[in-house]
Amino acid sequence: MDAVVHLAAIVGDPACARDLDLARRTNIEGTLNVYEKAKAAAVGRFIFASTCSNYGRMNTADDFLTEDAPLRPVSFYAESKVEIEKHILKDSNGCLHPLVLRFATLYGLSPRMRFDLTVNEFTADLAMNSTLRVYGEQFWRPYVHVRDAAMAVIASLTASPEAIAKNVFNVGDSQQNFRKQDLIEMIRQFIPNSKVEYVSRQEDPRDYRVSFDKIKKCLGFKVKNTVRDGIGEIIRAVKSDVYGDIKSDIYRNS
Repeated sequence: MDAVVHLAAIVGDPACARDLDLARRTNIEGTLNVYEKAKAAAVGRFIFASTCSNYGRMNTADDFLTEDAPLRPVSFYAESKVEIEKHILKDSNGCLHPLVLRFATLYGLSPRMRFDLTVNEFTADLAMNSTLRVYGEQFWRPYVHVRDAAMAVIASLTASPEAIAKNVFNVGDSQQNFRKQDLIEMIRQFIPNSKVEYVSRQEDPRDYRVSFDKIKKCLGFKVKNTVRDGIGEIIRAVKSDVYGDIKSDIYRNS
């Protein structure tokens, strides 16, 4: 084996909250087990899927967070990713080249489709003429298409060991940071009469804009898809009934 790409996890705050013990065993103990097995097998590189949720909240509204920004996780899911990052980046084993990929929030069509991710959920609900209830509309998030996320993994597998060893890359594009209200405005360009209600909730304090200059500079990585592209393809899929009941539990990680 030349490389291990470790994507497995209990993903997202609701799924982790349902069974914290299972999330701990999976996201921390399970990942460390895979990492130690990779070391024992003398695998050349270990690519760990992490998250921009690790940043938690910006200090000021003008911040663009780089890979060196303080990590302020506000959920167990992000805490588990931070714990693994710290472990593999400080490990002194010389034959294994670990790399952390902090993915922006994913969106876009995929065979294992999710309609509980912000862009996908907002677009699908409004495409089905549902009333969308939105909280935290002023908070920032970065977004990346699932196909671009896959391409970032490929770029990491083909890069030189020196370019990735004990490194961290945010995965996305600096121009694809949006507030939830920005997403609504984009969707309304496709669905002008969509119905949206803004509500107040305190459960999700994450608020961060992220810089993706480093992965572009070091790996030459550039996204090929925009959030606007993703909105269009989701609307077409929902209108064509490609996925059937989009409210089905099979499309959610909660």
